[in-house]
Amino acid sequence: MIKDLRPSGAVISIDTTRASVARAAIAAGAHIINDVSGGLADDNMAHAAAETGAVFVAMHWRGHATEMNANDVYTDVVAEVKSELMARVDALLAAGVQESAIVLDPGLGFAKNGASNWPLLAHTADIAAWGFPLLVGASRKRFLGQLLSNEDGVPANPTERDQATAAITALSVASGAWAVRVHNVAQSVDAAKVAQAWVSARG
Repeated sequence: MIKDLRPSGAVISIDTTRASVARAAIAAGAHIINDVSGGLADDNMAHAAAETGAVFVAMHWRGHATEMNANDVYTDVVAEVKSELMARVDALLAAGVQESAIVLDPGLGFAKNGASNWPLLAHTADIAAWGFPLLVGASRKRFLGQLLSNEDGVPANPTERDQATAAITALSVASGAWAVRVHNVAQSVDAAKVAQAWVSARG
């Protein structure tokens, strides 16, 4: 599949926590390694990123899906996510990954069951100011469903969360995010254009 896409000129990202998969994907023509564990799930991942020279997206992570909900324990979620992400940056740099190849992702919805996501979004500008490109992945996530619950407390279905996702896209772009990960691309492209025009008009 990657080899089939390569002639199109598309920028291809491989989503994996396994170094062997990342190496094979980059060899086949992928450009970006997106690791939801930030390299913690596979001790060889940082070296794979360094050796391939690929852009590496390091997401904040506190464990696999079976245990991550129990790890939503923070005194100051923004400070703790920053500290834990910076520890991943240090490990990646030590393994030989170039600083310019590192992208950070605060890991919305991962070890963040609901309320913990909002301070991270509210501080997007502060997180972007850390100096690394910032990827925001809020699209259709459970915390948006909770926010949009009906009067009976039933969360909105995933496809009913696209307008809220577009709002987050606009706010994230206006706050300095490098990229967003979304399902409804066209809607978020429009939201991003609005945000960019807004920022440009501020001067």
